[in-house]
Amino acid sequence: MKNERIRIINSVAPIRICDNGGWTDTWFAEHGKIFNIGVYPYAEAQIEIFAHDARHQRIIIEAENFGDRYELEPDRKGWNKHPLLEAAIEYMTIPNDYSFRVTLFSEAPAGASTGTSAAVTVALIAALDRITPGQRTAHEIAYAAHHIETSMLGLQCGIQDQLCSAYGGINFIEMHKFPHAAVSPIQPSNAVWWELERRLTLIYLGTPHSSSDIHKKVIRDLENAGPECEQLRELRLTAGRSRDAVYAGDFAGLGKAMIDNTDAQERLHKDLVGPDTLRIIEIARAHNALGWKVNGAGGDGGSVTLLCGDRSSEKRAMIRAIEEENLKFKNIPIYLSRYGVRTWEQAAAI
Repeated sequence: MKNERIRIINSVAPIRICDNGGWTDTWFAEHGKIFNIGVYPYAEAQIEIFAHDARHQRIIIEAENFGDRYELEPDRKGWNKHPLLEAAIEYMTIPNDYSFRVTLFSEAPAGASTGTSAAVTVALIAALDRITPGQRTAHEIAYAAHHIETSMLGLQCGIQDQLCSAYGGINFIEMHKFPHAAVSPIQPSNAVWWELERRLTLIYLGTPHSSSDIHKKVIRDLENAGPECEQLRELRLTAGRSRDAVYAGDFAGLGKAMIDNTDAQERLHKDLVGPDTLRIIEIARAHNALGWKVNGAGGDGGSVTLLCGDRSSEKRAMIRAIEEENLKFKNIPIYLSRYGVRTWEQAAAI
């Protein structure tokens, strides 16, 4: 594109870890309670807006993590390389009198089970929202992102990832009837916030998580069992316990809720907590970690959140031991995000 650049819009949204109560934010659970934490690294969206003329491509998508750069054809039926991004652009109905270059990036690996795709979608919708009539709230942005995944793309998707990316921070989410939910931000003292941030560790297993036959079987079993089944009930309980532990600064209590949630996931299907995760948990336990939570739905690949004890040196020793155990295991540095999705504009000078 060589035509005149008019505006540059930036947007960032946090990813999600430690989703105690996950699986209860789904259509088959009908109602649920979820605790989760929004963290850096952010998903990033940047939109460069140009005056449009027929000589230039109308919409360019650059998905940096995948090394893809291509023209989006608005009148094309169906999706091309990145359905989630393309569906979001279609949903937002952007004006015809401009050309756009949309760049998406995340430091978090794709398939890390940290809601990265939801964070990218939330960031993109928030950026596009600046060039469409009106202005959506964080809640509305989250539900637009959820609608795109479920209604437009037909994917199985709970509500918590989008809500965490939109709101940021530490959240207690109560879904009273799918997909409608209320979000209660948990706001502990600075000392508890800083200490929680110091203790948390995110370990990527080195293999992207993807939905599998295991997840389909679990969904089928839970659907047949009904929303009040014991499996979902015990998952719901860990969310409230996590909330109470954070408010009390009770890290042992939070760690126990994380462990109980992971054990409950394993009872849904043993393969939801894979051998790589079990080895990481074994190393974490040997270094006096207080808790561990398989992020997302669980299964092969993805990541695990660890809650360490009070000695920083032991946390560092644990991370070294994990990364030495298997070269594909990787510590992803994280920081708690006090904010959810944010957008701003910068000068358009070349």
